[in-house]
Amino acid sequence: MSLGEAPFRLVAISAGTSDPSTTRMLADRAAQAVVARLRESGRNTSAQVIELAPSATEIAQSLVSGYPAEAVQNAIEQLTVADALIVSTPVYKAGISGLFKSFADLLDNDLLIAKPVLLAATAGSARHAMVVDDQLRPLFAFLRALPAPTSLFAAPEDWGSPDLGKRIDRAAAELAALIVSGIGRDIADGGWGGYQHAFGGNATRAERTTADVDFDTDLMRLARGGN
Repeated sequence: MSLGEAPFRLVAISAGTSDPSTTRMLADRAAQAVVARLRESGRNTSAQVIELAPSATEIAQSLVSGYPAEAVQNAIEQLTVADALIVSTPVYKAGISGLFKSFADLLDNDLLIAKPVLLAATAGSARHAMVVDDQLRPLFAFLRALPAPTSLFAAPEDWGSPDLGKRIDRAAAELAALIVSGIGRDIADGGWGGYQHAFGGNATRAERTTADVDFDTDLMRLARGGN
């Protein structure tokens, strides 16, 4: 790593609820593979995992109140400064975890703009294999993130298969390439002014005072009664 280069920050989110959790295991394996890839390229990386289960009550309270509880706000702030994410959720009744979706509902729409993300899910049956691409991928497309092309899914029979390891390596290589390229930062920097942002939101560059607001946009001119 060159002098002056800060380590990449990788954050994994696990919505697993059991102990041990295969959802957490998949997130850990993916994170380890990404860190290894980045270190091979000469860049150090810090990695951490956010477990949603211990904050389930706070997540529910935040949804009802409209204001993130302290534990939820701390998790959101970690996502804000992350260079890339790994998200891992269990699948219940052909859908992503309600715990995971509830947490995602608390994120500002502009928090993850152009942020690289690796999508992963676990389930008790291979029948749920398409949930990752049917539900997680559209969710992160709405949030305008940059999902890696390869997603991860693991049913019980997959854990002893070498194919899962190969898929993890491929997904990790894709996410590492997105991080190192800096394409996410370039996209966000180049188009930030054209996105709609939440005033006082959690995004790193969110408008927090009137001095941050551009009153000369078409929308603001209309709001002032202009043409």
